[in-house]
Amino acid sequence: MIEDGLMNYKLKTTLLCCSLITGVALASTRLDVTSFKDNGLDGWEQKSFVGQTDYKLVTDNGTTALLATSEGSASGLGKKIRVDLKKTPYLNWTWKINNKLDGLDETSKSGDDYVARLYVVKSGGALIWKTKALNYVWSSNQAQGATWKNAYQPKNAAMLAVRGQEDHAGQWVTEKRNVREDLKQAFGKDFDKIDAIAIMTDTDNSEASASALYGDIFFSAE
Repeated sequence: MIEDGLMNYKLKTTLLCCSLITGVALASTRLDVTSFKDNGLDGWEQKSFVGQTDYKLVTDNGTTALLATSEGSASGLGKKIRVDLKKTPYLNWTWKINNKLDGLDETSKSGDDYVARLYVVKSGGALIWKTKALNYVWSSNQAQGATWKNAYQPKNAAMLAVRGQEDHAGQWVTEKRNVREDLKQAFGKDFDKIDAIAIMTDTDNSEASASALYGDIFFSAE
């Protein structure tokens, strides 16, 4: 699905979802992306860039979650889902990291690794170069709230450290982000829809080990 010419360089933050163009029905007040207990990995597609990050369902303190383990790998899970950000702009999720990746410059190509990231994609359709991806990351070395352009795709992919170097591993955290506002801040224009969402734990640049847990994901009106 991805143009052969684009494979000449690694586009981890955008290629995973460039092919996720079609959507599903919208919800008025809440749109469930996934319930791992009820639906498992139904609807999720895996895309590999370097090796295979291992994704499997586990039970953590009685809760069904997705465990991602990377050993120098970079692959992610993407799901097609068209979300009307005028109706349900808030992205809600829980996550926990089991370790950090110390010493990386995450603003550089050599440091573009994350123990946990969840990102939303606005597809450019046939115009793949117009696809935009906003990465919500658990940064190991940036401050919470920091933003920067992705080192591989500075025009099309933006990074936002929802959690940063001051946050501790081993603790579940609940997040809520206004995606419409975050996209406008990142790219300077208003987006009223997104077309896909993705999860990725990757350590291909550092060749390190990392693992994280992801809980259920949904969009809401408030």
